[in-house]
Amino acid sequence: MNATLAGWLQIIALVGALALAFRPLGDYMAHVLTSPRDSRAERVIYRTGGVHADAEQTWPGYLRSVLAFSLVSVLFLYGFLRLQNHLLLSLGTRPVAPDLSFNTAASFVTNTDWQAYAGESTLGHLVQMAGLAVQNFVSAAVGIAVVAALIRGFTRKKTDRVGNFWQDLTRIVLRVLLPISLVMAVVLVASGAVENFHGFESITTIAGQHQSIPGGPVASQEAIKELGTNGGGFYNANSAHPFENPDPFTNWLEIYLLLVIGFSLPRTFGTMVGDRRQGYAVVAVMALVWAASVAVVTANELHSVSSTAGHAAGGMMEGKEQRFGIWASALFAVSTTLTSCGAVNSAHDSFTPGGGGLTIFNMMLGEIAPGGTGSGLYGILILAVVAVFIAGLMVGRTPEYLGKKLRGREMKYASLYILTTPAIVLVGTGVAMALPGERAAMLNHGPHGFSEVLYAFTSAANNNGSAFAGLSADTVWYNTALGLAMLLGRFLPMVFVLALAGSLAQQQPVPVTAGTLPTHRPQFVGLLSAVIVVVVGLTYLPALALGPLAEGLH
Repeated sequence: MNATLAGWLQIIALVGALALAFRPLGDYMAHVLTSPRDSRAERVIYRTGGVHADAEQTWPGYLRSVLAFSLVSVLFLYGFLRLQNHLLLSLGTRPVAPDLSFNTAASFVTNTDWQAYAGESTLGHLVQMAGLAVQNFVSAAVGIAVVAALIRGFTRKKTDRVGNFWQDLTRIVLRVLLPISLVMAVVLVASGAVENFHGFESITTIAGQHQSIPGGPVASQEAIKELGTNGGGFYNANSAHPFENPDPFTNWLEIYLLLVIGFSLPRTFGTMVGDRRQGYAVVAVMALVWAASVAVVTANELHSVSSTAGHAAGGMMEGKEQRFGIWASALFAVSTTLTSCGAVNSAHDSFTPGGGGLTIFNMMLGEIAPGGTGSGLYGILILAVVAVFIAGLMVGRTPEYLGKKLRGREMKYASLYILTTPAIVLVGTGVAMALPGERAAMLNHGPHGFSEVLYAFTSAANNNGSAFAGLSADTVWYNTALGLAMLLGRFLPMVFVLALAGSLAQQQPVPVTAGTLPTHRPQFVGLLSAVIVVVVGLTYLPALALGPLAEGLH
């Protein structure tokens, strides 16, 4: 089978599998978030934690719970990393440096999973399992919990309550993430992924040389790493490592896992608001952006004009695994940068200027196609609010979305949400480029070197976690600056999302009239798609012009 046919078949199979999961998984998550009954295990957890599951919270109370839980998680993981040499299964590893411990703790708690270290030689098995893997579950659940609160803001009226964070968090972990991860971990093990408690095993190669092979509980972490759009790899090579991602089937499965919840959540949204057409409109926008990005990146990698060798070879294979090839590498790169996953099966630094530039642009979009678990949906709903507001300005009437008026207060929250991440990215990149010592951390000079720094701050602030490579980021300054970018990029937007949810929940719904903008038709899909591209283009175009666009023109 030639590479082109194989590439098309894997894309068609992926789209078909996502379509099959859209309805049952979306409806199931809606049931989990709205069910009046708790399971026995959930009630035990509530009693242990002193949680009153029936006591709903206001949006400030919900936010305080999110921040308190995340703060405790950061402190716990930081302590784990600093003391890992005293723990079981440490494998002789040393304590992680304070700045790197802060960066890693902030990274995994914010669902970023940026890694400025080599996992197999830096961390012991207990830290990987009880530290990082646990955060993979709960950080993903936090994102879904926040979008659940926003959806309740649209569905409720004349109330200041948006749900109970502790109940949402517990249900999502126990009923959604754990069962799917368990099944997928078994599938990965059956497909060749490693799952053991071995340290480094010394072997003799066929050439007669000695080599140390690292083992570990890999498959169990790999499943939730992709499903929760976390992205942190057990090994430094991440999903390019054969122990994490053995063959083309596991590669396809991992892409499916990192997309399936994000593409199913619009169905959850439509079900919870009582109009499933709204969910179809949202998922249509996500699918359009994803398909366009896959087409552009794949075309750039197949038809390189910037590399004579790549053009002669029929495509850019530099930095890509031979067992995956160009099609699967491009598909993985697009899917991981359009979600907040950050797992990689190839070196994005080696992509063409067009392909690598679009991976940066995907993150700059706010990762809303389909985005991270929960964060992608609340990101695109914020942009939908902006699109409805723009349409209202065009016709000269107060905009309404799902029966709620979008007044000055709501638009301020939406505007602050949109401005927060670009401010973090551009300020961080500007400061790094202004400091000679931080510029020296770039492997390359000129536009490509600038792209390395821009990619790092874009990845951190958007909680993606993938790296462009080429940047020596394990320094005190970068560990601190990127750690702060992750924390601010995760929790400041959540403040505005929950504030918007509270403001909407307090309103009395208004009836639909002849002047109400239909938000389930193709016209709105087109409007929302245009708003996404224009807003990002106006915000980031100067920075992109200095990096990948300049490199491509050169």
